[in-house]
Amino acid sequence: MLRIEFKSVKSVLIRNSVRNIIMARPMGRQGGRSRAPREKSEYDQKVLDVARVTRVVAGGRRFSFRATVVIGNRKGKIGVGIGKGIDVMKAVEKGVADAKKSLMVVPLKNDTIPHEVMAKYAAARVLLKPAPKGRGIVAGGAVRVICDLAGIVNISAKILSKSTNKLNNARATMAALQSIRVRN
Repeated sequence: MLRIEFKSVKSVLIRNSVRNIIMARPMGRQGGRSRAPREKSEYDQKVLDVARVTRVVAGGRRFSFRATVVIGNRKGKIGVGIGKGIDVMKAVEKGVADAKKSLMVVPLKNDTIPHEVMAKYAAARVLLKPAPKGRGIVAGGAVRVICDLAGIVNISAKILSKSTNKLNNARATMAALQSIRVRN
């Protein structure tokens, strides 16, 4: 700490103003730069899973991250994507971009799905059933997140397999939602 001796009243005022200037400086990594405000996306996003992936190279191990991301507008549009990156933020950004490519529209009828549907993806099996008004989302794990972001208010769902892989459960749920047919 720099110590400066001041004798007169004028010098005391200068010392106080210098102290206020030093204290007013923003702390943190930005170094005084203000960030541009980010525009609000039309989709809400939720990170389902983050996995650390290791690749063995000459001289040691290389670590990267895989993020499973679900995006939806709570009005029937939903998408699931995965992204890989050196850090978690880059992986999530790539996952959101991938999810936007795989967007689909879920047909809703009275805030639920029109009929019971079951689907399988890899080892994951999922059962989705329509629920009466006021029941809410009765589901677990990845199925609950997808139904919530899709805008399904009342649904009863069950993961029938023993698979704990959130990515496969999410893709099985997407396959189930995609297989819903609506009468014209």
